[in-house]
Amino acid sequence: MSRKVLGRGINALLNNEDNNNRNGELLEIDLDLIEPNSEQPRTNFSEESLDNLAQSIRANGIVQPIVVRQRGSRFEIVAGERRWRASQKIGLQKIPAVVKSIANEKLLELALIENIQRQELNAIEEAKAYKNLIEKVGLTQEMIAERVGKNRTAITTFLRLLKLPDDIQKLLEEEKITAGHARALLMSEDKNFQRSLAKKIIEMSLSVRETEKAIKRFGKEDTLKTDRKKMAGQKDANVKSAETKLRRQLGTQVQILPDGKGTGGKIEIEYYSNSDLERIYQVLMSKKQ
Repeated sequence: MSRKVLGRGINALLNNEDNNNRNGELLEIDLDLIEPNSEQPRTNFSEESLDNLAQSIRANGIVQPIVVRQRGSRFEIVAGERRWRASQKIGLQKIPAVVKSIANEKLLELALIENIQRQELNAIEEAKAYKNLIEKVGLTQEMIAERVGKNRTAITTFLRLLKLPDDIQKLLEEEKITAGHARALLMSEDKNFQRSLAKKIIEMSLSVRETEKAIKRFGKEDTLKTDRKKMAGQKDANVKSAETKLRRQLGTQVQILPDGKGTGGKIEIEYYSNSDLERIYQVLMSKKQ
């Protein structure tokens, strides 16, 4: 099945540029005279992927020239940074390049379109690129959606990922959690809980569905906090200390809930999957001597 072309496409955007300053000329340019795109939305380049591309270039040559713009005596990449990096790996001296006259405000847009068309950006890189298009280029979410061939809701969803703490964004960039997990974490506004659950996702290999269930349970508990305080009163230092020790021992959230009468209460222990429950059960039973 052929993939739908995204938005206007990079070729259409390039062809709309002014025809001046050797615009559209195909040259063989020294690799040393070429610099990466300063507005490149992609920050992570897989070494394995580059090695595979390098071997393909060694065997078949560069099928599609890169696109550059001239900056004085040097050139800046508009599209094709992976081909440029792979060519460096195998020691090529020159690379075929189409020279285009590109305005600064178009550079980020073109880089984004190329990477999205090639499906090369991770979710955080794509979200940051959309943010830059809004803040640096002045595009609206509707305009971005038109450019990249997505609906506005999809753009909004990507931008929301940037509300996650930086350490969770890094987990997504490193592919330790998926975009589905990240969107699920946004269901909670509690940053500490987001971090705790992100750790659980990795340690327990939680699915997106299991993550969503854990957040819903946490949300229900959160709405009961006020009532619980009225019922249980303020926890004294001994109760708080016991909670902390139990959390460390069991590796999960634990709450001691006095009944407010001083005669009893209950202990709540959270688990996030069947395997997590089995782990907690084994910890508890191992203490039973």
